[in-house]
Amino acid sequence: MVACIIAIYVFSSRGNFGWALAMIAIVLGEVVVLLVNGMRCPLTPIAARFTDDRRPNFDIYLPQWLARLNKEIFGTLFVGAMIYALMRWLLAA
Repeated sequence: MVACIIAIYVFSSRGNFGWALAMIAIVLGEVVVLLVNGMRCPLTPIAARFTDDRRPNFDIYLPQWLARLNKEIFGTLFVGAMIYALMRWLLAA
C-alpha cells in the first residue's frame, strides 16, 4: 500500500493521471476492507493464532512505533497524495 501511495505522487507529477487514479482505487479498496473489519487487518486474527504476542507490530514487519501509528501516518500521506493529484490534474486541464 505504501508503494501505491508513493506511486500516486510519482504518476501525478508526471501527468499520468490514469495510473494515479488506479493507485488511488487500490488504496481505497484497502480502506474499505479496513472499515468493514473495524479498522483491523482481516489477517490479524489468523496471525494471532500463532503467538501470544500482541505488540502493535506482532503481525507486521515494521518498527513498533511505526506499526502503532501506521494508519495515521500513511492515511495522512494518502490524503496528501489525493490532494496533490487533484491539484496537478486541475492545473493540467
